[in-house]
Amino acid sequence: MTKRVAIYLRVSTGEQTTANQRRELEAWAARCGHTVAEVYEDRAISGAKSSDQRPALSRLLKDAVRRRFDMVAVWAVDRLGRSLTDLLNTLQTLKESKVGLFLHQQGIDTSTAAGKAFFQMLGVFAEFERAIIVERVNAGIARAKAEGTKSGKAIGRPALKTRRVDAARAALAEGKSIRAAAMAAGISVGSAAALRKEMARR
Repeated sequence: MTKRVAIYLRVSTGEQTTANQRRELEAWAARCGHTVAEVYEDRAISGAKSSDQRPALSRLLKDAVRRRFDMVAVWAVDRLGRSLTDLLNTLQTLKESKVGLFLHQQGIDTSTAAGKAFFQMLGVFAEFERAIIVERVNAGIARAKAEGTKSGKAIGRPALKTRRVDAARAALAEGKSIRAAAMAAGISVGSAAALRKEMARR
């Protein structure tokens, strides 16, 4: 069945070229009888940057939610991201939008049985990541209490800002989206996103 394919290209430096990536992915689409709906390209942008720091990828994800294509084709998984947290968020957005994924180097096509299993494995990684974050948050709270006691500072009612930050961390640890955590804690989406990155780095 013919599908509308979005091609995503990325190189880390200005000296590199996306020409080979594009040629191979367009050739794959032609062999499968698919049509290339649009090409999204981030040039001279590190894969360590989050999706919201990569203009083309950010636009691609918004278009995926709007179902402007049926599948995304990428040269390799590290073109999408090198941070596990951000990569999982990107792949989850595609999955929830019912947009397929083709990874050329890994030979993964989520329209196949093996590819669908790959998407299912994402849930396992996401659960594992959430468990780690919960453990880190709890350890951080315990450490803060212990340090407060040692320094002679009373650990009483926390400041409003601190309570909101803790509420946002707890919501994120439970697996809520950045936007949902921000709304639940009464902080900005940007602040919640910064917290999410901080939690992932610990």
